[in-house]
Amino acid sequence: MPPPDIRIAGVTAGYRGHPVLHELSATIPGGQVTALAGPNGSGKSTLLGILAGVITPSAGTLRPEHVRPAFVVQHSSVPPTLPITVGETVAMGRWAHRGAWRRLTRRDRTIVRECLDLMNIADLADRRLDTLSGGQRQRALLAQALAQESGLLLLDEPTTGLDSLAQQEISEAVRRAGDQGVTVVYATHSREDALRADHCLLLRDGRIAAQGNPCTVLRGERTAEPA
Repeated sequence: MPPPDIRIAGVTAGYRGHPVLHELSATIPGGQVTALAGPNGSGKSTLLGILAGVITPSAGTLRPEHVRPAFVVQHSSVPPTLPITVGETVAMGRWAHRGAWRRLTRRDRTIVRECLDLMNIADLADRRLDTLSGGQRQRALLAQALAQESGLLLLDEPTTGLDSLAQQEISEAVRRAGDQGVTVVYATHSREDALRADHCLLLRDGRIAAQGNPCTVLRGERTAEPA
């Protein structure tokens, strides 16, 4: 069965009494890749936070309610001296099922290998994370998230700070995840990145300015704005 659509209805949310999203309503198609586009301050990160379950709306509904998402942090968020390998990094994704530091089962190890293969980093499994390029680290973090076997994958500006080759590698990795039937949602300030998605939500001033096919939604939008 394909994963269900995520339906957002009349959501208002913000920080310390300052609203960022205003009665926002949208549909995120299940099993597809959706880009959240829009200028700085439009509400992209806030919407991701709501989908991740770390921000509670002050009004509105989100259906289905109880989805355990996998969230991919930016590669720059990883401490540069963290002394773990790529394989260990991806295996940490199984903690959602096994708990921290518990011995992996045969099935866990199989899933870890599959995620390494999916992100084309199986040959890096024994390399320390701090010896990799930014793009390689980002793919390792994406593999870690996929190892959680969540039906919802969230990414916040996954290509920020990467060179053009690494950006293309991450975009292709995100596409492969979507091709596996995972619902993928990522925030981006890059028009080019957003055009690679199946679906696009264009946010402006905390509201949906347009949603649908990225080519249609982004027609006439500026190429890029600060994140």
